Amino acid sequence: MSTIILDGDWSLSSPQRPEISVPITIPGDNYHALMNAEIIDNPYHGINEKDVQWVAECEWVIERTFDVSAQQLACQSLDLLVSRVDTLATFVVNGETVFTTSNMFRIHRIDLKPFLMEGENRIQVYFSRVDTEAKRRAEQLPFPIPSSMGANNQLPHMNLIRKTQCHSGWDWGICLVVSGIYDSIQIQLINTLRLEQVQTDQNWLADGSVEVLITVAHQTVAGVPIEISFGSQSTTIISSAEGKTTARFYEASPKLWWPVGYGDQPLYQLRVSVDEQEINKRVGLRRLELNNESDSIGSAMEFRVNGFPIMAKGANWIPVDAMPSKQTAERYEMLLQSAVDANMNMIRVWGGGQYESDYFYDLCDELGLLVWQDMMFACSLYPSTPEFIADVEPEIRDQIQRLRDHTCIAIWCGDNEVIGALNWYEESRNNRDKYAVNYDRFNRKLHEIIAIEDPSRCFWPSSPCNGGLDFGDAWHEDNRGDMHFWDVWHSGGSFDAYLAIKPRFCSEFGFQSWPSFAEVKTFVPESDWNVTSPTFESHQKNDSGNSIITEMFTRYFRFPQGFEQMLYLSQVQQAIAIKTGCEYWRAQSPVCRGMLYWQLNDNWPVSSWSSIEYSGRWKQLHYHAKRFYSPVYCPFVETEDAITMHLSNNSRENKQVTGRVVRVDWHGEVLGEWSLDLNLLADQNIVAWQLPKAEWKNDQHNSFFHVSIETESEVNQNTWFTSPRFKSLNLQHANIQVEVDGDSILLSTDMPAFFVHLEHDGAGRFSDSSFTLLPNEHKRVRYIGEDQALMLESLQVYDLSNSY
Repeated sequence: MSTIILDGDWSLSSPQRPEISVPITIPGDNYHALMNAEIIDNPYHGINEKDVQWVAECEWVIERTFDVSAQQLACQSLDLLVSRVDTLATFVVNGETVFTTSNMFRIHRIDLKPFLMEGENRIQVYFSRVDTEAKRRAEQLPFPIPSSMGANNQLPHMNLIRKTQCHSGWDWGICLVVSGIYDSIQIQLINTLRLEQVQTDQNWLADGSVEVLITVAHQTVAGVPIEISFGSQSTTIISSAEGKTTARFYEASPKLWWPVGYGDQPLYQLRVSVDEQEINKRVGLRRLELNNESDSIGSAMEFRVNGFPIMAKGANWIPVDAMPSKQTAERYEMLLQSAVDANMNMIRVWGGGQYESDYFYDLCDELGLLVWQDMMFACSLYPSTPEFIADVEPEIRDQIQRLRDHTCIAIWCGDNEVIGALNWYEESRNNRDKYAVNYDRFNRKLHEIIAIEDPSRCFWPSSPCNGGLDFGDAWHEDNRGDMHFWDVWHSGGSFDAYLAIKPRFCSEFGFQSWPSFAEVKTFVPESDWNVTSPTFESHQKNDSGNSIITEMFTRYFRFPQGFEQMLYLSQVQQAIAIKTGCEYWRAQSPVCRGMLYWQLNDNWPVSSWSSIEYSGRWKQLHYHAKRFYSPVYCPFVETEDAITMHLSNNSRENKQVTGRVVRVDWHGEVLGEWSLDLNLLADQNIVAWQLPKAEWKNDQHNSFFHVSIETESEVNQNTWFTSPRFKSLNLQHANIQVEVDGDSILLSTDMPAFFVHLEHDGAGRFSDSSFTLLPNEHKRVRYIGEDQALMLESLQVYDLSNSY
């Protein structure tokens, strides 16, 4: 046996709670184990969060025994392979300390042979409190390093600990300061040669062929045969005494990897084996560059894959669950497939979370999702002391070496909003030069390490950022770099604020909603079905969140009737907000080449900016994203003298587009109709239809515009209202008829119905939802799920006209 697996059953105990000794499954975390053992109640239910904070105030120990045979012990070495150890941990084997770690993001290989014996062995891992260590480190700093406290971190100085920053809370996140080990733990047996690492490089030639260089890092032993196969080719190389050995493969006609929506995602199997050790990877062949050349506006922010410009469309990603034990393969598959199903092609791994699991990046490679990868620094300042850099440098090397062969990785980004944080704290505002130098020193170190480990990709200093060595205001400057635009949420702007900017790439913007009624029922007792109840407010982590949502109701809508309709309308409002920005910016292509809204997912049931609820249920926003991110879309744009409708083609193929634009009154009478039939070129954005305001402005409140289009592969629609103030429009109450036909639901209406949304208590979703339904049309919606009986039993159909 070449590997001893230590996954599975361990025991969990605490010196401060000697009465506790419960099972824990590793990979896994202590909170989940305590919940399974009924020591604590589910932290996600009701107001239980406050009752489980004592767990973080204890030290914890996990331990187990394992057997080692005489044959295994005779090996040259027995290497412990362990990663994602959270966080301040001491490993003890048979009573002897083997090593300690203070960084959750390190990857460890330790030879355990000196500590092992034949027969039964005991391994223990002691986890120390991070809050007390954070306080100790803060006291030793040469000057204060402020951290994001209050709405975000609930514990002070968490920026000094190399641990997932949102574990101690965020303005969407529960405070669960978990500890544990979240990757497989193995002991690898080495007989003749330790296989340490495999890296690939692609050398693209002028004729379109590619040379693939495969570098094998190994123990400094010469003369050992190493078998390598790449796709259909294979070879054997002999190890060198230098510890690195290289093989070359040549592909004359490579099968190119493309982002989803732009082509296929072929992956070449790479296998390297020696001495019963094996490393397997799947590699996509593609050229990738970031075009940020200066232009007449400022400078571009455009990803190019295989020479073709990509419109990046997607969302920001936070950890799947606040309890890492629940970050399962099935959850990753569901969320990333939902991203693809909504026509996304890029995911931003946000810097306050974690470098994701190998499985996450494997799926992104398979699905064609580009990854904007932040380093794990967010919304705080960080030291540039020798001690802190010494902790961070091996982390960055470990992670870049681990991830660089994933085809999906598009960019390495230094941090999230740390340049902006220079303006957030009194210390740094009053001493900006000192703190700017501190930031620059640290950021340059990140750049230096990453440039050595992966010169093939761009390093982007921060998100948002105007470019290298530019500490400008990327929250408000839209002419270069990537932008975070929060004027509509944090600054109280109306939705039309999105129309005042033309970002080159907007990597964060968002608007909150409350969870759906179906979601609320899973964590809020019926007695608390009120948006200001104790339970509901404990699941709203943004101090002003409920007030902003409610105040925005009063700007745009007639106030909803009752709790259930308030939840529904909050999701309508969120969808309108993000759609307003995305479709306007899409109509600005190629000036704007990317939009990643905040955020894709939730890590517990909560009021948030997500488009997918904790359960995996799609919010209305996600259904709208499926439309406004589709390869061919039809955004309306109002100009000074007309209403225009663009056609935008985000693909490498010409598209034949047919359809019609109609102007309709509130009773459903068609006041005007225009047909569409044109050939849309690859990556083209054109004005396909327009109507002068003189022809409708005097009667604007009595009608709306609706477009439906069709290509060979998709059908899409869009609706434009002559006023965004729905409360002023003469909406007629719609009587929606619902019929069930197998796994389909047929809907019809007597009056125009808007944001027609289907919801149920089960796990499945619908092929479409939150759409416009016109009289004399029948809409067929397919149910995608296995619990059809529950869907039919709990199905609710909402629309705007019946929300008040």
